[in-house]
Amino acid sequence: MRIVVLVKPVPDPASGGERLGANGRLDRAAVPAVVNGNDEYALEAALKLTAAAPEGSEVTLLSMAPASAPETLRKALAMGATRGVHVTDPALAGSCAVSTAKVLAAALKQLEFDLVLAGVDTSDGLGGTVPAAVAAYLGLPFLSYAARIEPDEPAGTVRVRRISPTGYDLLEAPMPALISCTQALGEPRYPTLKGIMAARSKEIATRSLADLELDPSTVGGAVATTQVLATKVPPARGATEVVRGTPDEGATRIVEFLAQRRII
Repeated sequence: MRIVVLVKPVPDPASGGERLGANGRLDRAAVPAVVNGNDEYALEAALKLTAAAPEGSEVTLLSMAPASAPETLRKALAMGATRGVHVTDPALAGSCAVSTAKVLAAALKQLEFDLVLAGVDTSDGLGGTVPAAVAAYLGLPFLSYAARIEPDEPAGTVRVRRISPTGYDLLEAPMPALISCTQALGEPRYPTLKGIMAARSKEIATRSLADLELDPSTVGGAVATTQVLATKVPPARGATEVVRGTPDEGATRIVEFLAQRRII
């Protein structure tokens, strides 16, 4: 079982979150980077699947990120991934979701895999469109919002329990396929000391746009399909009222509050 996990370094939410530069782009140097949280769930699923698969299974990380990304990717390698592939190029600065998907798809064409796993979205973008776009570029089946993944290697298929508004859908597709993963797949493991030490010697191969045979003029900020036009600080939180007492007293006060504002 060969699995590629799409991994993105993002600004650490615990360090104050994202900050925008004067050009409206994310200032990635202003905040320490960590592995995107939802990508860790995808990686955990990949590690469990390969652990249950025949010998020779492997997990490869694929990331499109600035030149400093290997430092962040080492943590993902310490969790148990086999190797990493890091796509980086100055021309990629300011890339939108379309450019990102195009680059990741080009990198995947140079890798062998049965499954590609990705988090449902990233904390620095929240768009959740890149996995589907990558699948579209490659012509792969796309199975989204996975809560369970069950590959059948002899049959060459994968079955996914997909979270839906009404419960779950059961999807099946031929492999190779691309799957977006939810947190229902299980908590990511913590890297062990042994894993951290082993990660130092694991390969992280670097790829440029030239290596992927992509024209720099077709990706990056110059051709971005979206841009930040303006930002503003959200309004301060208004005054609050705490209602104490019995449930009946609380219900009465809520009704009065809504009636006073002519909501009911």
